Amino acid sequence: MAATRIDCDIHPAVGGTRTTLLPYLSDHWQEQVVSRAIDGLDLTSYPPSMPLTGRADWRPANGARPGSDLAMVQKGAFDQLGASHAILNVLYGAQAVFDAYMAADFCKAINDWIAAEWLSRDPRLRASIVVPMQAPDLAIEEIERRAGDHRFVSILVLAQGETLLGRRHFWPVYQLAEKYKLPLAIHAGTQYRQAPSSAGWPSHRYEYYFVEAQAFQAQILSLIYEGVFGKFPNLKVVLMESGVSWLPAFMWRANKTWRGVRVEVPWVEREPAAIIRDNFRVTMQPFDAPSDAKSVEEIIDQIGSEKMFLFASDYPHWQFDGDDPIPPNLPKSIIDKMCVDNPLETFPRLSIN
Repeated sequence: MAATRIDCDIHPAVGGTRTTLLPYLSDHWQEQVVSRAIDGLDLTSYPPSMPLTGRADWRPANGARPGSDLAMVQKGAFDQLGASHAILNVLYGAQAVFDAYMAADFCKAINDWIAAEWLSRDPRLRASIVVPMQAPDLAIEEIERRAGDHRFVSILVLAQGETLLGRRHFWPVYQLAEKYKLPLAIHAGTQYRQAPSSAGWPSHRYEYYFVEAQAFQAQILSLIYEGVFGKFPNLKVVLMESGVSWLPAFMWRANKTWRGVRVEVPWVEREPAAIIRDNFRVTMQPFDAPSDAKSVEEIIDQIGSEKMFLFASDYPHWQFDGDDPIPPNLPKSIIDKMCVDNPLETFPRLSIN
């Protein structure tokens, strides 16, 4: 058996609403999908033809979506990239639907599909629970429905939603997350409710992709300053596809500002950077650091916590070339931790025996 290496972020693709999810939808939404010819709720941050969406060697020869074929995913993630276990994060359009009832049924269908057709066919796979955060009460129902299945190890939400994630109407979700030891996985992506930039809509997809870091920064501040970790101190938050190199300057600035205006948020009793080190984790693909070893070492040192980093390939997205998803020039001391120890600490339900 290969050495243990837990890939915390790979992406199975839904082939289509009618071709893939229809059997898992309720009778009402099955009828609606057929009568309204609904087929495809893709989050277009990853258009199928865009190179980033799928590396050439990870695209099915029949033209199907990258990540849609289980055997190909197994070969790529396990045999080629060396993972021993992997967490599936489904990026489809369910979280972006305005109709909360439709969103909830599609989230349920995605979770049932992943359980039946992926998790049940390979014991090395785990998954995140997809939930409709536009309706926290329905998100709670879906978490309760799936919490008994320990193959689900986290709760998947998007970085850009209707409101910031620290707001109190989301707190019952975090109460369940803490209760069932399910970290909150915030993945790059949007519900398309507001402009991705704080200054308005960009002209180019490149701009949209670049400003994703702003969304993650806003969510971190919201969760800290609204008091989420004072109420739920054991909640872990995983930033997925957030990038890494912006963290040192952000953490420094968060501390500096907190010292000046902490009277406004007396319930935040510790420096924000300390809370980030304790409660936040970050996947290591894409790794957006400079290419020289000294700069990488400085970034890691400035972040100040080796337990924050999680191994991930982001398969099948094209974030690197070759067969090794480990970013170059990482200090050797953190590689073993990010591949095994840190994932097991972050995802307590992740039994790999």
